[in-house]
Amino acid sequence: MSFGRPPSINVGFKTSPPDRGSFPLDHDGECKEQMMEYMACLRKNSSESTPCRIMSKQYLDCRMTKGLMERDEWRNLGLANLEGDSAKPTRTSS
Repeated sequence: MSFGRPPSINVGFKTSPPDRGSFPLDHDGECKEQMMEYMACLRKNSSESTPCRIMSKQYLDCRMTKGLMERDEWRNLGLANLEGDSAKPTRTSS
């Protein structure tokens, strides 16, 4: 007994990824250090993200630099004009 689709039915739809909110996982751990610093900051601050915004920006900068997410403006990510910011927007030569 088969539970698959009958061979006479042609599935004619094509899937596409969402515009935002989906990005590749960091299987190789390229940004693991930044992620661990951000997670430690969240634990230290009872899951309050506001004190950890600079670390969040550093993590997202790493992801954009390594091609793990599409590059976007900091203002679109809600991370523009942070005091003491060490994550500078960098361009990749793609």
